[in-house]
Parts: sequence; structure tokens; C-alpha cells
Amino acid sequence: MSVYRPLVCLFRHGTAARAWRTLTTWSPVGAAFNARVHRRLDIFHQNGLFGVPELSCVEGFEVVQDRALQETQQLVEEACRCPPGVQTVEIFDKLSDSLCRVADMADFIKVAHPDPSYREAAERTCINIGTMVERLNTNVDLCKSLKDLLDNEEIFSKLDPETRRVAELFLFDFEISGIHLDKKKRKEAVNLNVKLLDLSNQFLMSCHMPNRIEKRALPEHIHQHFTKDGNYIQIGGLNADAPDDLVREVAYKVFLYPNENVMHILEELLSCRDKLARLVGYESYAHRALKGTMAKSPGRLYSSEIVSDFEMMREMKTKLNPRNPVSFNNMACWHVVFYLCRFNIEPSLYSPYFSLGACMEGLNGLFTQLYGVSLLAEQPSVGEVWSEDVRKLAVVHETEGLLGYIYCDFFYRPDKPHQDCHFTIRGGRQLEDGQYQLPIVVLMLNLPHPTRSAPTLLSPGMMENLFHEMGHAMHSMLGRTRYQHVTGTRCVTDFAEVPSILMEYFATDYRVISQFARHYQTGQVFYAIMDQVYHGKPQNRSTTDIMIDMQKKYYGLPYVTNTAWQLRFSHLVGYGAKYYSYLMSRAVASMVWKQCFYKDPLNRETGERYRREMLAHGGGKEPMLMVEGMLQKRPSIEDFVNALVSDLDPDFETFIMDSEG
Repeated sequence: MSVYRPLVCLFRHGTAARAWRTLTTWSPVGAAFNARVHRRLDIFHQNGLFGVPELSCVEGFEVVQDRALQETQQLVEEACRCPPGVQTVEIFDKLSDSLCRVADMADFIKVAHPDPSYREAAERTCINIGTMVERLNTNVDLCKSLKDLLDNEEIFSKLDPETRRVAELFLFDFEISGIHLDKKKRKEAVNLNVKLLDLSNQFLMSCHMPNRIEKRALPEHIHQHFTKDGNYIQIGGLNADAPDDLVREVAYKVFLYPNENVMHILEELLSCRDKLARLVGYESYAHRALKGTMAKSPGRLYSSEIVSDFEMMREMKTKLNPRNPVSFNNMACWHVVFYLCRFNIEPSLYSPYFSLGACMEGLNGLFTQLYGVSLLAEQPSVGEVWSEDVRKLAVVHETEGLLGYIYCDFFYRPDKPHQDCHFTIRGGRQLEDGQYQLPIVVLMLNLPHPTRSAPTLLSPGMMENLFHEMGHAMHSMLGRTRYQHVTGTRCVTDFAEVPSILMEYFATDYRVISQFARHYQTGQVFYAIMDQVYHGKPQNRSTTDIMIDMQKKYYGLPYVTNTAWQLRFSHLVGYGAKYYSYLMSRAVASMVWKQCFYKDPLNRETGERYRREMLAHGGGKEPMLMVEGMLQKRPSIEDFVNALVSDLDPDFETFIMDSEG
């Protein structure tokens, strides 16, 4: 894109370098992320995780779980005897909040806590709460109390729009769970859902498990790039940013080597999803998953731009290594991320300027200018966080005061999941006493630890991920919905990624923060198609055979024998049949950026309008209405396609000339 030229020129002329050298002090938020953590010791006031006293020990999970289940029973009884009205929806939201506050926290702890006993206790809690949710979704009496409200036109029409939408969303949950079935089939639906909880957890855990290979099988000079385990080498990722082609090739082939047990788990997961969808009346799981989204129903995705993407990588590989030029035909899968990262920006030119503290200061400045919001570092109490590396931020608005809390778990640990992600720990909602329940979220990245001589320095990909995940966090912080059921990112999946992807556009704009460069990620179209095929009509062949066929048609690079990347595709669980959401959200974010922010990305009036029209509503307003309110028109299918195509048209030659100057 054209933004690369002024970005590179700025560094070439030395403006940014001079500014860095004259900076002698860090802001509090910058210092919090560049300095080493010094926790105060207080043995007399031991708090639990996230300030929940019971969670100062493992046994506390059972306590908070039982309390939530007891409260659930009371609220169910209250809902069933309540006359139809706004209080019906309020009780349902309390019920949802009571379960979500425990389930969401446990869902995070089961993957993030360094203590296995905490992870196991949290996993048991997730299963128990999840089982209760599935039973509630097929509770006929509970559903009747909601239908009595929706069927009463006189009362329902007088409710405010957000309350009506939340009521309809709760009914939708009943419908896709099979509330209309007879007692025997409802029980079967519950059993399938409970089984899916277990299968999903097994698959997620296996996605991040390393593979081992004997040391003697690998050339000795590349051993240093991997973790050693006795006579074995452990490979826990693709090492996509390694400059050595052989390291990337070995990582690709070993990490993606098929595991029969995991293959069986995935096939059973897909089979159970299909059975559930058909049981409750849908043509496929994809049809069930997409009902209520912006896409509405499954569609086919094509891209004529894929070949040109790989052609650009081939040109980059030839530029970087002229003595060993490659053709399109011998461009291998393990080159994809490495050369696309290099295509977008050369990391060595910029990383020294990008400490984690500097990036956080940049985010703080951006949010202040757009929304009047500041990030303030707070000292967590003893026992409040699960690792000494975790930072706590209070999000404060200049007139509204405290908006919520963000816990930042940014540094690599062997026990952490490899993917960058965010978790909602507590959703915001209006309380009966007039106060607002403040949202709490966790952002998880895998950044390198600081060294003795330097703070954590971010690569372009890390910087993009930081901005992306902070976009999710601010969606939760800036939302002010009446009900937690639709707060922040609790909206339809293909809208939830819009705020985070939009942040990537801010990260690439030299007027916002000149240090940052765009990292285009390849493969989304192919992954979206695979996701749809897996969750469409069942096929009498293995997931690997399906993947080979789809890769041949849509990926542009040949399949590598004895690999099965689908067994590492963890998004099949959280985004089952919805991975296309990244494409849909990118199209919306592209339109919002170009039409609203591109001319003046730091405009406060536009920032306030963005918050008012899109961020504030969470899932409490129909997504296309939010998009229409921001763009001042309802986008057509052609608008979506054009937005995606325009994003795949970077100015390659301009980049090459600038980066070599």
C-alpha cells in the first residue's frame, strides 16, 4: 500500500531516530511494560485470582461453581413465575451473568495458569457449568417464560430496542439447542453438546502439544533452534520467522506430522457437530452456526488474488537470495509467512525502535486522542494475578471515569498457549443500584522477555498482534450495554473482529505512529473454505484427503506429504464454520478505515462517532445497522468484495526500493 513509502522515508531521514534519542523518561504506562516487575509482599492480605477471595486456593473453584449453580436454580424459579415484561429479560441476563462470570474465568485459567492443579480445577468447572448451560437451553418451562413475553405483542412492543434484541437472542439459543424437540431428542441434544465440550477441550489441548524427533535425525547445526529433551528435539511451532530455510522446513514437517489419536478426535468432533445440527433441524452444522450472523447462511469463497500473492513472495525470495532464485512451482509452504513478513517490512530496520513500553505509549496516545481514554498502570494485589509478569491496566475516561480493567499477560512461558488471544473474564452490565458492572478482560501474547541490556523489542508481527488484541479489549471497555449477554465482543462472530482488524489499519498509518508497519497474513481465504467444507455436508473421506483437495484448488502451493496442519488449526473449535468471519470483518474494517479514518486518523469527532455507532452496542444491535450507521449507507455484496480485493493490492516495487535505500 502507498502508506509504506512515507513510513520508510521517515526512518531514512532520521526523524524517528532523533526523537527516540531525545526521549529521557517513560510515561507510567511505558515504564510499566519496559521495567521489571517488583511486587509488594503482603502475607496478611492474600487475595484470590482477579480479586475473588475464594480463588486463593484450588478448592475455591468448587466453591464459586456451587454458588453460581445455586444462584442459577433460584433465578430459573424466579423467571418461571415472573409475569412477562422487562424483568423477564433482566432475570435471564442475571442468569447468564452468574454462569458466565464463573465459566469465562475458568475457561481462561484452564489454559493460562502455570499450576496444573489450577488448570485441572478450572477445567472441571468449565465442564460442570457448560453442562448446566446445555440443560438450561433445553428447559421447556424456562423457554416458555421467555416465549410468553415475545408472544405478547402489546408488552413486547413497548420494550426498548436493546431489550427486544436480547430477548430474541435468548430465544435463539433455545431454538438452536433443540427446544422444539420431544423429551427424548432434547436429552440426546444435551448429551451431544456435553460430548462436544469434552471433544473441543481435547482438540484444543492437542493443537499446542509439541512433537518430538530424535536428535540424530536432524543436522546438528540446527539443533540450537529447538528445545532439547534428552536424546530428542521438541518442536512446538512452525518457526515461521527463522531465516534459515532448513529450520522452517524441519519445523513444518515435524510439527505438522499426523497424530492418529488427534485425527480421531477431530473426526469425532465434526461428526458430533453434524449430528447435533441435523437433530435440531439444520441442513448442516455450518447452517446452524451461521444463522443470526451477518453472512446469514454458508457461502462459497473464491479469490483470484491468491496466485499473485505467491508471485510476490517468489519475487521477494529472489530479491533476498539472488543466487538461489525460485519459481512459483518450488515455493514451499514453510516459506509463506516468512516471505510475506519480509514483503511487508524488513524487521531489522525497525525493531530496535519498538520496545513494548513504546508501543503501549503509542496505544495510550491513540486512545486518548480518539476517545478521551487513558491506560493507567495499577499494582495488582497479592494473589490477584497468575504470573509475576502480568500487568494490570485501569481504563479511565476523561469524564466518565473508570471503564474497566485489562490484565496483560504478554510474556512467553512454556505453559502458555502459543496463539495470541483475548478473554472476557467479566462482562459489563447495568446494575439495579444504578452502578455499572465494570468489564474485565485478559490479553495474552507470547512476547520475548526483556534482557539485561534491552527491554522487550517487538517484531512487525508482534506489533500488529498487540494492536489487534487491544482492539478487542477496547470493544469491551467502551461498550455500555444494559445487558452483559451482548456486551463488548459478545456479538455475532463475523462482527466481533471488526474493531480488532480496524486497529491494524491504525498501526500501519505513519500519521498515527510511524514505527509500525503492516503485516499482511496470508491463507485466510483457504482456511475459511476448509472450515466451511468440514462443517458442510459430510464426506466419506478423511479430513486430510479433504484438505489435500482444497489446498490444490485454493492455496496455490502443493501439499507436503505426511503433514496434517488441520490438527493444529485450533480455530476449528472456537470458530467452527465461522472462520470466514475474519474476511467479513476485514471487509467492514477496510470500509470504515477508508471512508471514516483515512483522511484524519486521529480525529476525535470520528472516534466518538465510531464508539457511538459501533463499539458501544456490543451485540445489542443488529450488526449491519451498526455498519450502516457508521458508513451512512448499507454496504452491498460488491462493496464487501471490493474492500477485500483492494486490501490485496500492496505497492510491492515501492516497498523494495524504499527498504533497500
